[in-house]
Amino acid sequence: MKTSVKTAIETALFALQKAGKCPAELKFDIQVERARDSQHGDFASNIAMMLAKPLRRSPKDIAEDIVAHIPSSDKFKQWNIAGPGFINVFLADGASQAVVGQVLQQADHYGRSEKGRDQKVQIEFVSANPTGPLHVGHGRGAAYGAALANLLSFAGYQVDKEYYVNDAGRQMDILATSVWLRYLELTGETIDFPSNGYKGDYIFDLAATVHREHGDKFQFAAKDIFASVPTDAYVDADGNNQGDKELHIDALIEQAKNSLGSVSYRTIFDIALEAILGDIRCDLSAFGVDFDQWFSERSLFESDNQVDEALDTMRKAGHLYQKDGNWWFKSSEFGDEKDRVVVRENGSKTYLASDIAYHLNKLNRGYDKIIDIWGADHHGYVARVKAAIQALGQSQDKLDVLLVQFAILYRGKEKVAMSTRSGEFVTLRELREEIGVDAARFFYVMRKCEQHMDFDIELAKSKSNENPVYYIQYAHARICSVLRQLREKKIDYDQTVALKNLGILKESHEQQLMTQLSKFPEIIDMAAENYEAHHVAHYLRELANDFHTYYNAHQFIVEDENLRNARLALILAAKQVFVNGLGILGVSARESM
Repeated sequence: MKTSVKTAIETALFALQKAGKCPAELKFDIQVERARDSQHGDFASNIAMMLAKPLRRSPKDIAEDIVAHIPSSDKFKQWNIAGPGFINVFLADGASQAVVGQVLQQADHYGRSEKGRDQKVQIEFVSANPTGPLHVGHGRGAAYGAALANLLSFAGYQVDKEYYVNDAGRQMDILATSVWLRYLELTGETIDFPSNGYKGDYIFDLAATVHREHGDKFQFAAKDIFASVPTDAYVDADGNNQGDKELHIDALIEQAKNSLGSVSYRTIFDIALEAILGDIRCDLSAFGVDFDQWFSERSLFESDNQVDEALDTMRKAGHLYQKDGNWWFKSSEFGDEKDRVVVRENGSKTYLASDIAYHLNKLNRGYDKIIDIWGADHHGYVARVKAAIQALGQSQDKLDVLLVQFAILYRGKEKVAMSTRSGEFVTLRELREEIGVDAARFFYVMRKCEQHMDFDIELAKSKSNENPVYYIQYAHARICSVLRQLREKKIDYDQTVALKNLGILKESHEQQLMTQLSKFPEIIDMAAENYEAHHVAHYLRELANDFHTYYNAHQFIVEDENLRNARLALILAAKQVFVNGLGILGVSARESM
């Protein structure tokens, strides 16, 4: 209905242009909002005030002209002018009931739009380093990314979902070295495990796999490995910090590579990578999150070496320079706070070099928009990636980055410690098994992604009205219960009779529920435009409240055939919108609770 109001005003403005009362070249952006007070109408627009300056006329006079040229329609009761020039519209008495037939006719297409027609979008999300299991912090990015992909698809966009596998670089080397050191313990060596190594139980499991498959093939004496390695970080007797954990782990990585050789090192590396990545795939799939593409960072360095190609392009364009043995990107010329190293003196590439090549690869695939969903700790990284895109001759506007705040898990009032490196964390799998996929998916998207989130696990498990996902699913289940009662009583629902008698649905609860149903397409458009899936969650909570209020106040299976069918049609329409909205969020519509 909001679109109908906007179209009516647009038609009036076109008529004014044709009549010479408004310049033909005038551009206008019509804003229509639902009225805050129903006494002032159902919708309101400030278009007259927006046009006052370019037309050099009073908003009230402009509003009068617009209203005078509004085409007649049975959808609207009247158009009023209020205050300095607001245009208020009252819908016709039967307009609100029309949404019921619209929902039932369009079914799972209700709320869909053509907003994103012919626009190709890629969303890259989660992309956690395959150095350990997914934990509850990763779950928020997974849930939000998947919901956003569903939302944009619902709004007509062509969406591809991608996971960027960081299977190259220092963190993966730390993982492989950690597994090797635990493997050496299994061969009988005594190891002073590095403070900067990965310490979770899963490292022991990976080491056991290596030992089971290869025996003592990769065994070396611990004393030889640690002989020339810088001292690890420690606190001496006087409380002073000594040693360097970074130098220590980097030296151990070099020892692993030199001792094992490239083939054997790669064997351990790949066993760890494939096992962890396999677990990540399984966890995400069980969480209802699947990807169209798993993109390997390592592939950027292989065959045609896309990293070197991207850097050569920037070098030839004059965007790289050499200083102190390093190659630097002139990112400060493109909005970054300072220049960035892309190739170190020893020839190794930085993470930024890989990301430059990766984003160039994305852009070359022809996407109209690429959306990256990163953890909030990557905030400072946004400017340099956007700078690289511009340096490569592309528009920065093609990239949107959404930053997801870490989700902090609480059990009661106790905060749960979270550290992948130390191995102290609650996995996404544990959370899913404890509270279920539905509750986890819904709770993760209840707030804007950049807002701080405390995850109340006890609330998520509760079967109460305070638990929003339970409250919404219970509304859908109640509708299913009414339908079961209908079958048990052997009463038929006649939709033809229902649609002919929607006009008798005049109770305040019925009017409110129908108004709420009519808002769904507006919510979808707004949420899709702003990449804010949480609006869908909030809407469903409001819809559930309106339904439960209606359910508690009225009987649906009544003697009056016309009223019974009309009310059943209304709750069936509500049921459909619950299904459509929950589907976007990746939450099931329960038939019983």
